Amino acid sequence: MEAAFETLRFNGFAGTSARSIARNGGFSQALIFYHFGSVHDLLLAALDWSGERRMTRYREALAGIDDLPRLLEAAALLYKEDADSGHTTVLAELFAASLAVPALAAQLKVRMEPWIAFAENLLRGFLGRLPRSELVDVRAAAQAALAMYLGIDLLIHADGDRSRADSIFGEARRLGSAFHSLLEGT
Repeated sequence: MEAAFETLRFNGFAGTSARSIARNGGFSQALIFYHFGSVHDLLLAALDWSGERRMTRYREALAGIDDLPRLLEAAALLYKEDADSGHTTVLAELFAASLAVPALAAQLKVRMEPWIAFAENLLRGFLGRLPRSELVDVRAAAQAALAMYLGIDLLIHADGDRSRADSIFGEARRLGSAFHSLLEGT
């Protein structure tokens, strides 16, 4: 899985094949088909492998955070970790490939569901403090947060300017601080 992850990360979806993964990992490409059935299934397993590690990290980093400015600061650091580890690149490559491979799109949708549920739980904690919070569609807000995360990543991959993420998260922190003040009544 690590060889598949790294191959996809550095070669992109178009440059990732059983041959390139096997060469990168130093094993026979027949092992890919024996253990995973297909290259697509191996790539999804590699995403799962990375996603599980990232979810654990997110849960640890965000546990106990009860104010929006700290949440947004932690989110910016987590995004940087995602980018540095290659997780965002692999995710972007698979989403881009899913436009041409419908079965891949269906699998990615399933894999995004735990992230949406995670975001829903976080949002409930913050939105629950708002008057009339029942007017907020928490699931839609969680989906919007995930879409923003993926969108930031696509912008960065389009031009290679990682400072865009810093600017976007900086603005989110600024707005989050103002919103937090409204929540706290200060």
